[in-house]
Order: sequence, then C-alpha cells, then structure tokens
Amino acid sequence: MHVFVTGASGFIGRAVVAELVAAGHEVTGLARSDASAAVVKDLGAAVHRGDLDDLDRIREGASAADAVVHLANKHDWTNPEATNRAERAAVQTISDTLAGSDRPFALASGLALPGLGRPSTERDPNPSVGPDSMRGGAENLALTYAGRGVRVIPVRFAPTVHGEGDHGFISIVAQAARRRGASLYPGEGANRWPAVHRSDAARLVRLGLEKAPAGTILHAAAEDGVPVRQIAEALADRLGVPAKSAPAEQLADELPFVGRFLGADMPTTSTITRDLLGWRPTGPTLLEDIAAGYYDVHAD
Repeated sequence: MHVFVTGASGFIGRAVVAELVAAGHEVTGLARSDASAAVVKDLGAAVHRGDLDDLDRIREGASAADAVVHLANKHDWTNPEATNRAERAAVQTISDTLAGSDRPFALASGLALPGLGRPSTERDPNPSVGPDSMRGGAENLALTYAGRGVRVIPVRFAPTVHGEGDHGFISIVAQAARRRGASLYPGEGANRWPAVHRSDAARLVRLGLEKAPAGTILHAAAEDGVPVRQIAEALADRLGVPAKSAPAEQLADELPFVGRFLGADMPTTSTITRDLLGWRPTGPTLLEDIAAGYYDVHAD
C-alpha cells in the first residue's frame, strides 16, 4: 500500500513510518518544516510539505494514497479549543476525501474513559461528541464514515506511549518532580494509567491498516493500568527526590490538563484488539523505560 501519514516526524509517527517501510509499504509523510522533512526522508519515506492547518495539502496527500494514518495533533494544552478545531477539520477533510473508496483510514484517538468503574474495552463508546469535545469529537465523526465507503479504524492510544525520546505526559510529570523537589502522586496513588511502548503501538497501527474491518476500534495498551504511585516512585528513584502523596486537586492545579488525568483511574483492556489482529506487545514496560533513564533528559 501507499500510505499517507500525518505527524510522520513525531515520536509515534517516526515509529509508524519505520514499521510501514520495513513491512514493504510505500510511505509519504506530511512535513511542515525542513527539519521534519529531513526526518521523514531519513526514514525511507517521501515528503509531502504542509501542516495540520493546510487542509488542501492534507487533501492532496490523502487523495494520492491507498491508505491514511492520521497522527498529527497540536497538543496545545494552553489552547485546547484550537487543538480540537484543527483535529476535527483534518479528520473531516481526510474522511471526505476517502469517502466511497473503501480505503483504510487509521486515526489516533485516546483512552481517556475514566469513571467506568471497570476497565474500558473496545466496545465502550467514546464520550467525546461534537466540535467542542476532546479532540473535537474526531473519533465519532470518523466513525460516521464507516458506512460511507471508508475503512475507518480509530486507534485509541494509551495516555503514555513511552520509549526513548518521549516528551509527553510522563516527561511533563518528571519535569514537575524535579522543579518541585518531590515526585507527587494523588492520594494513595492506586489509580491506574494504561501504557504502551511505541514500537508495539507502531506495529498495531500497521496490523490495523492491513487487517481491521471498517469501524473497528483498536486499543493500543500493552499494560492495562500501571498504578500512579509506582510511576511516581520510579521517577523519584531516577531523579533523586522523594515520592509523596498530595491531594488530587493540587496536582490538577500545578499541572493543568496533565494533572487532571494523573488523578483519574483509567484501566483498560486490549483483549479484543489482540484476538482480532494477533497483536502481542513485546516492548519494555513503562517502569522499565523510566528505570532506563529515558525521562531524565527531558526533566531539566
């Protein structure tokens, strides 16, 4: 397949492009800068210049491909409204472009389904509906195209896709721990975060493109839920600071957006995904990657 990938030079995107190329697929990656273009080219993919706001360029890339993987996101925690608008517009553009073609469209979504009182599964509906919801309700928007000739495949990534070079949620928590001089966890720290190594996540995206039927929701979670206290203690060991309990409200105030998730209990399962695709995660665990020092670099 010729696969068009947005977010191709990002942390997850680089792994996905490398996985697709290694499997024999032709890849074109969206790149907004010369630096991003160089990364995409070095991975063995072609470069399509443009960014998440350039819907014409996104449309051109999707139109020329046999499949699309949408990973780009602004991740602007200070302006979530702009992030949500951009995400919804990009997903709408790609979906409209692929309509009636039966081409696969894998898009990144999230496993933020707290408060269920049990582990979430692939059958649980995403509560984000409409342009003002998280990610602009893009997963549910895309799923409306499953009956319109698009092989839509939402991939719900664990809150932590970890590995060397990760500068996401765990890196932000590590930075806060070093600045504060303590690694905090909410309450007893028994709440759980799902996690997946980026190599396993990349393989799942490829398998989904190759095998998943239209409307299939996939869970990219190798670990169903790592207790947040264990994460805080692992970071404390690496950073040489104590691990301490704190009220969940304090963490939410100190770390806007991230702190709110840190205090949530979000266990999940990926049993349906594994059985459908034969996906078996083999990468290191989150605690192993913390112990390896991958979150030391970004903690300054």
